[in-house]
Amino acid sequence: MLSGVGIVPKGSSSYHGAAVIFSTHGVTGLNQQTQSTSITTTSRKRGVYLLPNLLTTGCMASGFLAIISAINGDFGHAGAAIFLAMLFDGLDGRVARWTKTESLFGKEYDSLADMVSFGVAPALVAYQWGVVRIAEYSGAWERFGWIAAFFYCVCTGLRLARFNARPPSSDKRYFEGLPSPSAAGLVSAFVWFSSEWREPALGGLVLTFSLTVICGLLMVSSFPYPSFKQLGWDLRVKFFYFIIVPIIWAFIATNPASTLLFLFSTFALSAPILWLSRKLRRLMGRPSSD
Repeated sequence: MLSGVGIVPKGSSSYHGAAVIFSTHGVTGLNQQTQSTSITTTSRKRGVYLLPNLLTTGCMASGFLAIISAINGDFGHAGAAIFLAMLFDGLDGRVARWTKTESLFGKEYDSLADMVSFGVAPALVAYQWGVVRIAEYSGAWERFGWIAAFFYCVCTGLRLARFNARPPSSDKRYFEGLPSPSAAGLVSAFVWFSSEWREPALGGLVLTFSLTVICGLLMVSSFPYPSFKQLGWDLRVKFFYFIIVPIIWAFIATNPASTLLFLFSTFALSAPILWLSRKLRRLMGRPSSD
């Protein structure tokens, strides 16, 4: 057992104090005291930031509402709930940056909420839209429906994992692959638009599930999509571009399903079309081999 009294020179008050501590508590006592201080410091740091995580919870709640609405056959409310989840998802990160409340917990919680709202919810919305009718044709078409929905879920999980694992030095101006909120917006807008008409025949149901698979493939692709993160509130823009925003909101308010379907289809197709156009320009610019 350690005792500091025998090794401390006489007349040294500082060493004498250390010796008293060693002789009274020993090394074990000091370790316990250090651990207690560390636990106290850690416990003081526990907790999460309220406002951004409340917005993330709103994103998850909206996705859950979309699932419940799809099960009940209300695809209009299901589509609207997914777009409400997109609004919450767009706000939580920005609010965290504005209020300087970014945290690792918030990042992981946001990914889990995205998986629910932009992975599981749109897949179930598409599946519920077509599963009742498509099963009337054959069991093979029914299996194609749930395989397409599951494939979309897997692609969403892979897309989110790749986004979280990207290095800090990556270009923040672009996303690699179609963002999961945009893919969810396209799938849910298509179902929402289709549900306003009569129930589709086999061709329409196959188109719905094919679109779900295509959105999944675009999410795990390497096509660059603009992130728009470089746009700030203090950015000066032309007056013409400022007028476009209220016009778009007016179209969304009057006819949300068709307007959102057009917007998300345009965004999803933009990267593949630009990639194809660059390939064609390179081929046309090559000298002839003759």
